[in-house]
Amino acid sequence: MIAVTLAGLAYALMFFRGLQDIVAPVFLALNFYIVVYPVQRALTRIKVPRAIGACISVVLVLCMIFAFFGLTAWSVAELVILIPSYSNELVATYQSTLALLSDIGVTSSVIQQQLSAFDVRSVLDAVYPLLTNLSSVAGLLTTVIMAVFFVAMDSMGIDKRMAMLLDVKPSLSASIGDFASGVRRYWVVATVFGLIVAFLDVIALAIIDVPLIWVWGVLAFLTNYIPNIGFVIGLIPPALLALVDSGWQSALWVVIAYSVLNFVIQAIIQPKFTGESVGVTPLISFLSLLFWVWILGWLGALLALPATLLIKALLVDADPRAKWVNILLASDPRTGRAELVKGLKKPVTSA
Repeated sequence: MIAVTLAGLAYALMFFRGLQDIVAPVFLALNFYIVVYPVQRALTRIKVPRAIGACISVVLVLCMIFAFFGLTAWSVAELVILIPSYSNELVATYQSTLALLSDIGVTSSVIQQQLSAFDVRSVLDAVYPLLTNLSSVAGLLTTVIMAVFFVAMDSMGIDKRMAMLLDVKPSLSASIGDFASGVRRYWVVATVFGLIVAFLDVIALAIIDVPLIWVWGVLAFLTNYIPNIGFVIGLIPPALLALVDSGWQSALWVVIAYSVLNFVIQAIIQPKFTGESVGVTPLISFLSLLFWVWILGWLGALLALPATLLIKALLVDADPRAKWVNILLASDPRTGRAELVKGLKKPVTSA
């Protein structure tokens, strides 16, 4: 049974990996709709027709989608426009780095020959197609928007379905509800603290006098959704630009400012607001990031924690006998133990 289960799981993972261009956008649309669903539910309670509430939710989700992708496109465009103006500075910085490496003995004739052909234009020629692949972006947006409409259609009857599921599988109904509330809390808290981090980073970059401070602020906001390595992704571009524009002192100050702000806000303050229903150990968070990027592609970096919460809800929280796994997964082991005790006290009902 163990061998068959592992084989089936491996086959399912490869199946979803082959369909990542469909699964990832649909799951992203589902996450967006989960965030705005309380608005639809509140409208239904005040006697607003379900169809109108669903339409309002769709509009809100579409605004979120276009804001996310619009900010990304704007920041990429500003960066592509700026890079050629720093062509000479990039070459000078690169050559000075080679000279420094040569002084400390980290060089060879073969490496020198390869690096002497460095050209900013060649870098742009290699990166530009990746940044301007409009067909893939258009396909992604189309899939997300279509998924939003179909999710909205199903959402009008979700309350009745969940009530029926509660009668048949109460543990599964509770785990799905916990998943939805955890995902909603994750996105809301990540958005709020992403805005705070981005605003403080912009102020720090303005004091250090780094160009394109608003572009780096948008990048810091967007990368806040990526667990563990998002901070590094948001740090490297402004630090490199500060190095090219003003020297290593400015780059060092950028690294210090980003490190202090992100550590205090993301590592100390934000977890207190995220809640234990979302919290997992740092190792599980990092492994889930690598795993879901492999399964879902680059969107897996954004969906790593929600996807992990979904798997946890279906395989762990839905089965009272498997709640002991939360002791190993939860950032606070006392939370996992409390869930285990609570699950053991509840009677298990058969279908």
